[in-house]
Amino acid sequence: MQMAFIFLARFYNILLFVSNEHGEKKDTLLSVEPGLMIWTIIIFIILLLILKKYAWKPLLKSLSDREQNIRDSVEKAEYLKQEAEKILEEHKKLLAKADDDSRKILSESKQLADKLRTELMGKANEDAQKVIKQAKEEIQREKISALNELKDEIAGLAVQAAGKIIDENLDPDKQRKIIEEFMNQIPKN
Repeated sequence: MQMAFIFLARFYNILLFVSNEHGEKKDTLLSVEPGLMIWTIIIFIILLLILKKYAWKPLLKSLSDREQNIRDSVEKAEYLKQEAEKILEEHKKLLAKADDDSRKILSESKQLADKLRTELMGKANEDAQKVIKQAKEEIQREKISALNELKDEIAGLAVQAAGKIIDENLDPDKQRKIIEEFMNQIPKN
């Protein structure tokens, strides 16, 4: 309250300084009426007291609540930002690990495919060589068998022909007739 009186006293001194020296009354914008001024200051102080009692606390409380709400929002946003950064880092690590794993799997599968291809090619070559060898052996056996059968057949035919020639007289007409009969008896294969 003392501050208010000190303020009024100083203000009054300023008004006296600004007031007209000759005592004339002029209605200008800077003309000061001490009575009006005192009443304005008193009303202003009363208004401040009323505002302090009824409006200042709710205003301060509202501002305090608003400030706390903003502070909480900023803290929550900061927390969420930190969490998002942590999750982003984890995702980056997981992606890097997945990338490394996929490269490793691709490398291993390529090596396995090359190894399997080499093994299959070797086995196919071995199998082909076995089949070729077996085929050659079979052909050789069939050839020998066919030659033996042909020899047996020729020997049999020669023996039959010789036997018929010996059984018959060696007459040229008879020989020709025997050969023709023998030729007709041979299968036409």
